[in-house]
Amino acid sequence: MANHNQKPHAIMIPYPYQGHITPFVYLAIKLASHGFTITFVNTHYIHSKISNSQSQQNCLHNKDDLFARARESGLDIRYATVNDGFPLSFDRSLNHDQFVEGLLHVFSAHFDELVGDLVKSEDPPITCLIADTFYVWPGMIADKYNLCYVSFWTEPALVFNLYYHMELLKKNGHFASQDNRKDTIDYIPGVEAIEPRDLMSYLQATDIWTCVHRVIYKAFTDIKKADIIICNTVQELEFDTLSALNKYQPTYAIGPIFPSGITKAPFSISLWSESDCSQWLNSKPNTSVLYVSFGSYAHTSKEDLLEIAHGLQLSGVNFIWVLRPDIVSSDETDFLPVGFEESIKDRGLIVPWCKQIEVISHPAIGGFLTHCGWNSTLESIWCGIPLICFPLLTDQFTNRKLVVNDWKIGINLCDKELVTHEEVEEKISNFMCRNSTQELRKAVKEVRKTLENALGQDGSSEKNFHQFMKDIKVNARKRAGLSNGHTSPLYQNGNGLTH
Repeated sequence: MANHNQKPHAIMIPYPYQGHITPFVYLAIKLASHGFTITFVNTHYIHSKISNSQSQQNCLHNKDDLFARARESGLDIRYATVNDGFPLSFDRSLNHDQFVEGLLHVFSAHFDELVGDLVKSEDPPITCLIADTFYVWPGMIADKYNLCYVSFWTEPALVFNLYYHMELLKKNGHFASQDNRKDTIDYIPGVEAIEPRDLMSYLQATDIWTCVHRVIYKAFTDIKKADIIICNTVQELEFDTLSALNKYQPTYAIGPIFPSGITKAPFSISLWSESDCSQWLNSKPNTSVLYVSFGSYAHTSKEDLLEIAHGLQLSGVNFIWVLRPDIVSSDETDFLPVGFEESIKDRGLIVPWCKQIEVISHPAIGGFLTHCGWNSTLESIWCGIPLICFPLLTDQFTNRKLVVNDWKIGINLCDKELVTHEEVEEKISNFMCRNSTQELRKAVKEVRKTLENALGQDGSSEKNFHQFMKDIKVNARKRAGLSNGHTSPLYQNGNGLTH
């Protein structure tokens, strides 16, 4: 039987995409700095991608252990890798559906075997599993090994809440209907109103039995087994939504989950080699550069990219454009207009990947043309940068609603479905004229203040984080038979939110 004074020991496993890995790593560091032992698990493929990108930049410290430096600083973070069911050479982007089918049906067996080995061998004993919400099997594995099950949601609580209430959307004909309703949705608990166009792409779809849909259905069945849900968001920004969720399960807003000293991450966790843009940025006036990036995963059409490139060219603004080689598809890499790079060479910099937080925190950056990924949104707010929104898939449409409609810290790139270079040129030119975005900049500063306050010593995220850690310990004691089975009362903060 476990000693009740021993350190809590959590296995953490992110979904194998950059946008999920980043907050998982920072949460691991934060938990370890508060006395937790962490065993962090990546897939062999993700480990290989990170190791290769670090090798190319000559910043690799220990190719077999990404957390070696963290341990040298005194943190008890161990590292393990697991097979995702595919060989390293398999193109997971080009064969996306096949890869997701593997995550659905094969990956759990590999992870189950790893957890079984760790449970038998680790000291202190494993007491907790912190798994990405999109996995469909954590409840089963946590039950099998008698572990506290924490589900980590890396996106806004609004997105979680809409998935949580898919059956309500279905019942009312806004989802999974032959002809989905287009009127305002006003019946989701904790959501005053949302337009169907602002739902996640998978809830707007007509084909509702894709592999990703099946992941979502199974994951949001499994989530009901979670002991604790944590969200990378801020209570004050999504108060009503979080209050509604807390009526079902303990749900903590502990975001934004950033490293301390955000503009200098403790080590690289990028899946791609990162270009250094600092010298180029140093040559540009303050707030004169538009940063353009559509994230680590989403794809866009060649036609849209051509229109955006043409619009950037005509706008006359300075810009850095992150263009992943697979932004259109893995097998098509020639997607810019003929002569484009030559025409913009004095005011434009195109890179395959970069240290985003270091770029957008530079004084030269005046705006961010973004796909509205959640990490990018939070980082941009933290750096006080207003947004031009061009969502591509999944939660990005709902994130845009928060940015443009609710917090008023950004604008839409295109008001019509069709992307045109005329509209791109007009939006970018107006946006980068500082006088026209004064209200946006003022609003971003206010939202940033909300983030700062939440992370302060008496802030909501900090209080929630400490209560979340306490609940893990109480749950572990209960499972070990060392308590009377009653969990500690959850705090009620000044805003009146109770669990």
